[in-house]
Amino acid sequence: MVLSRYLKTYPLPEKPGRVLLVATRRCAVLELSDELWRRLRDGDELSLKEKEIFVRLGVLVASRETEREEMRTTFDTINNSSRRFEATVALTLECNLACPYCFEEPFRGNFVMSPETADNLVRFLSERMAGGFDVAVDFYGGEALLRLELLLNVATRLQEAAALHETLFTFNLFTNGLVLTRKLVLKLLPLGLQAVRLTIDGPPDIHDTQRPLTSGGESFHLILANLLDIYRLAPVDLGGNYTRHNYLRFPELLDLLMERGMEPNHLREVSFSPVMPNAEGKGGSDHTAACACSNEPWAMEAGIFLRSEIIRRGFPTSKLKPSACMIEFAHDVVVGYDGSLHKCPVFMGDEKMRVGSLTNGIGDYKASHSLDLWKNDECLECAYLPLCFGGCRFFSKLRSGAITDVECRRAYFDTTLERLIRQDLTM
Repeated sequence: MVLSRYLKTYPLPEKPGRVLLVATRRCAVLELSDELWRRLRDGDELSLKEKEIFVRLGVLVASRETEREEMRTTFDTINNSSRRFEATVALTLECNLACPYCFEEPFRGNFVMSPETADNLVRFLSERMAGGFDVAVDFYGGEALLRLELLLNVATRLQEAAALHETLFTFNLFTNGLVLTRKLVLKLLPLGLQAVRLTIDGPPDIHDTQRPLTSGGESFHLILANLLDIYRLAPVDLGGNYTRHNYLRFPELLDLLMERGMEPNHLREVSFSPVMPNAEGKGGSDHTAACACSNEPWAMEAGIFLRSEIIRRGFPTSKLKPSACMIEFAHDVVVGYDGSLHKCPVFMGDEKMRVGSLTNGIGDYKASHSLDLWKNDECLECAYLPLCFGGCRFFSKLRSGAITDVECRRAYFDTTLERLIRQDLTM
């Protein structure tokens, strides 16, 4: 047995004689004595129990050549074994908010899925169920709840199809929360509602500037009232979008939630993200605040700070885990309101990145989306590969106009991984 190439170690100055070991392929974190770490590095004899543990956690491997090939074929293995089909479905591009940084702004409008396209959607997903796949849908927009009757119709029919084919249908709801009432959640739960993703951009004055109603009015207190009314009924993931100028104030939102009686552990997850470039690569009304890349120093520091504040207050947030762009997963697809198919929501308005349609199915997108981009010596030898697999194709496309290079996140993980791990250990 030999050491995996996908390892990082960090000293523990607060614990002399100890070292922190991170096996990135399993996201396993171990605290070892210097003596045990030396034995691992030098290939000295280990006990059978020690060897079993280190193999299971991905620290020791049979050979580096085999490990490299396993990494190269990671998604072949996942895609061949998966029996779950996931669709992000945009029922409409209408919205009742007028966010100046709106990602869909370049192609947003009064666009709604037609009854015929909805029929094609149900047929397309039912065929996956007939093939033995469980189906999970993320209803997306615009604001999906502006077309509630359409959502109810599609969810009801897919629930019936799942029963017919003896598979499972569930759905998540991406919503701004303006019309997400208790009565509505109770209506959606029997149809397969699993979780709600809701966005509040910090304390009231920031949120109402960044997420005003289309009329120009304030939205914060309407959304907060709905959140407080429904968060015990269904799992809620709470997100928010910050800029370099306002991220320090986002913890005020968490304090306000607790002041209003919310118990932090009743949310499923809290995570805040930097305002991203829109579909045309523009940064909304404050281009200087847009995060053009996760490697920007301010964004790295903001992410670490806000994650620390979330954890410190007892709110749940996700731990470090293997991560990859959804284009790598053969059974993940984005469905536009017009029935077009894409491999990521960020490409929904880009005809060149279309990969098919509900009527014609999914075509070959290997070349257009550069699926093999990260299968090069530099990436395959990088300890961070299991955490990024080439990064975000959208950011790569922003830089050059085409997906020609990986979005390398080495600088990001060099700066943040140890701190992320230490935060995880406090959860």
